[in-house]
Amino acid sequence: MKRKRMSPQEYKRTFRKQLPLQLFVLSGIAYLIVFNFVPMLGIIMAFKDYDISMGISGIFTSDWVGLKYFKEFVTDYQFPTLMKNTIGISVLKLIFTFPVPILFAIMLNDIRCIPFKKIVQTCSYLPHFISWVVIAGIASQFFSSTGIINNLLMALGLIEEPIAFLSSAKYYWGMAVGLDVWKETGWWTIVFLAAIVGINQDMYEAAKIDGAGRLQRTWYITLPAIKPTIVTVLILALGNLFGGGLSGSNFEQSYLLGNTMNSSASSILQTYVFDVGLALGRYSYATAVGLIQSIVSLILVFLSNHLSKKFTGVGIV
Repeated sequence: MKRKRMSPQEYKRTFRKQLPLQLFVLSGIAYLIVFNFVPMLGIIMAFKDYDISMGISGIFTSDWVGLKYFKEFVTDYQFPTLMKNTIGISVLKLIFTFPVPILFAIMLNDIRCIPFKKIVQTCSYLPHFISWVVIAGIASQFFSSTGIINNLLMALGLIEEPIAFLSSAKYYWGMAVGLDVWKETGWWTIVFLAAIVGINQDMYEAAKIDGAGRLQRTWYITLPAIKPTIVTVLILALGNLFGGGLSGSNFEQSYLLGNTMNSSASSILQTYVFDVGLALGRYSYATAVGLIQSIVSLILVFLSNHLSKKFTGVGIV
């Protein structure tokens, strides 16, 4: 049955009735246009020899150089190190930070003591609101040569001299992933816990009557029921893989915890763009590097969505 088309007068009346809601929507659209779409005009700098002294008009009037800066980046001596660190840290974060919130949400859901459950949940997501600047300071207090961790290990006789957690490249990846798991697990647990709470409890009762244990109920009821949420979060995480996955914190971590002694493990694309773009004033070159990252992220979103729909039947598009 076809829906009757509304007349212009009916559209106007409906719009006036929904005016508060429409304003919310329009403000969101305006935000996207001003802060997401308009800045995309600056992408053209990646293909031009732009100088900041030329002002905004220079973005359009400067000389066209094509793929010059893209070629310069992929042939740069730092390119292999930057790609290795960016991909390595991001993949490790995806492997460890993605499943942990799911498991934590399942465990929280099984807690029957409501006050204790609320306390645990609150304590777990509070680190999300702590700035990486503060966390970097805390990490320095814990992991420095004279920090709490080294003092404890030496007091227990497990080590004879302090471990250089902050100044050694071999420890940086593990520290970055560990801090990220601690900071973001509780926040993403909220998403999965909300999906679990929405599951029909009659299914669990029926499974109990049939003799299904707790692990069996989790495997055959909980996980299939929250599969759409898991897939959606996974696609978003893959789309932001180079940014840090679920947390998007690669830049903050590398910039605050990175130094000349661990730079072989902490230097990533984002810090390279920041240093080249602001410190050296090479805006066109930095834009080209950032555009490469954005294109790869876009490809990952569409690829992960396609594979998800093909193998699981669930996607976001």
